[in-house]
Amino acid sequence: MSAPGSRRFWLVKSEPDAFSWNQQVANGVEPWTGVRNHAAKNNLKAMRVGDRAFFYHSNTGKEIVGVVEVVRAAYPDPTAESGDWVAVDMRAVGPMPHPVTLAAIKAAAALADLALVRQSRLSVLPVSDEHWAEICRMGGWPG
Repeated sequence: MSAPGSRRFWLVKSEPDAFSWNQQVANGVEPWTGVRNHAAKNNLKAMRVGDRAFFYHSNTGKEIVGVVEVVRAAYPDPTAESGDWVAVDMRAVGPMPHPVTLAAIKAAAALADLALVRQSRLSVLPVSDEHWAEICRMGGWPG
């Protein structure tokens, strides 16, 4: 994983019929709200300003379509009626030049232990530096 203090990487999922990549781009900075899973909440809490995440369309599409950056660390989720749920603010960095499908990810031996493959139902996942680099290569992302 990343050295202490360096940028960390993540994958965040959204159903495109509820909130799509195009809406993220149009809105600029957007709060990532509505996470109601404790493991995913802990991942949101671990995010720091400057961390980057793949934006993944779940259910429909099942592909990484863009890259977002954390611009505000975890704070109380304004959509939560109770509990200690959190949100982070994300801004679009850019679209993935060639969307990376779940099928392509599952077919890549180098990504066999990616959290998306192992914990497919989790909506906020950590991504190792090595996995980040491989997915960027597959999608033509320069970063």
